[in-house]
Amino acid sequence: MKLPVSTPLPLILFASCLSLLPESTHAAEPKRVIVVTVTTGFRHSSIETAERTLQKLANESKEFQIIEFLRQPTTVVPKKPTPPKPLPADANEAAKKRFETQNAHYQELLSKWTPEVEAEAKKAQETFNADAAKTLSKLAPDNLEKEKIDGVIFANTTGDLPLPDRDGFIHWIEKGHGFMAMHSSSDTLHGFPGYISMLGGEFAGHGAQSPMDLVALDAKHPAAAGVSSPWSIKQEEMYHFKNYDRSRLRDIWSSEKQPMDGRPTQGQAEHFPVSWVRKQANGKVFYTSLGHREDIWDDSKDLPNRINPPEVSQAFQKHILGGIRWALGLIEGSAEPQSK
Repeated sequence: MKLPVSTPLPLILFASCLSLLPESTHAAEPKRVIVVTVTTGFRHSSIETAERTLQKLANESKEFQIIEFLRQPTTVVPKKPTPPKPLPADANEAAKKRFETQNAHYQELLSKWTPEVEAEAKKAQETFNADAAKTLSKLAPDNLEKEKIDGVIFANTTGDLPLPDRDGFIHWIEKGHGFMAMHSSSDTLHGFPGYISMLGGEFAGHGAQSPMDLVALDAKHPAAAGVSSPWSIKQEEMYHFKNYDRSRLRDIWSSEKQPMDGRPTQGQAEHFPVSWVRKQANGKVFYTSLGHREDIWDDSKDLPNRINPPEVSQAFQKHILGGIRWALGLIEGSAEPQSK
C-alpha cells in the first residue's frame, strides 16, 4: 500500500499492520462423512427417511458434508416362504382361526416355491452379495484415507455386511475418526466381536412399540443438549441389549423402567440404555437405539400416519446432530463412563 509522503505516522503504522494480515481467512472445511444404509437382514421402511434427514442436517449445519450414501443393491432376492408361528397350547378360538388363515396362505406360497424359483433366488442372492461387496468396498481403510473421510454413519443397517477389511475398519476408527450409528446398527455384524466391542452393545431383541419417557444421564452432552428431560416419546421400538457394559461407555439417554415386556437382559437390572458414547482408542463412537419409525426421523407436519408429534422428531434431530458433531470432533463432550 503506497501512502502520500505527508501521511501521519499513526496511519502509516496502521497500514503496515494491515499488510501483515493474510489476504483472506477461510472457515474450517466441513468434515467429510460417508453414510451406509445397506442391509442384509431386516430392512426398515424408515431408511429413505433417515437418508433425507441426515442430508438435511448436513445442509443446515454446514459443519459436515455427506460425501456419499452407500445404498442397497437393486437386485431383488426372492425369499422362501416361512411358516406361521406354532399355536400355544392355550390358544383361543380367534387365535386358532388366524393361524388357519396364515397357514393356508403359507401353503399356497410354498406350492409356488419350485426348484426353478429356488435356483433363480440363489442366482439373485449371488448377484446381490457381489453388488453389496462392491458398494461397501468404499469402506476399505485405504479408500477412507485417500478420500480424507472423517467419519462413517451406519443408519439402520442390519445383518452381516460384507466389509472389505473388518479389522482394518476398526483400526481406522481407532486412529481418530468418528463412527455414528442409529437404531438397528446394533443388529449388524453379530458375528464380528470387534464391531460389537467398538459399538458398545449388541441388539438382543424387542417387544411391541410403546410410549417411553427417556431420562438424560448427561444433560450437558451435545447428544442431549437442547432436549428436555424427561423426553416423552409417544411410540417407538425400544431395544434390549446384550454385551453391554456401563463401565466401558458413557450413557446419554436411558429408560429407568422396563421398555416393554419385562424381560430381564444381561447386566442391565434397573437400567435400560437407549443412547451412549464411548472412545475407541483415539476414535469417537456415538450410538442411539432410536430411529425405527419415520415420524421419529422426519419432523414434517404432513407426514402420513404420524403418531409422534413433530416436536419429538425435532428433539431426535437435535439428539443425533449433537452426537454426530461430537463424534466428528466439532464440539466437546465427555466420554468418561459414569459407572466404573
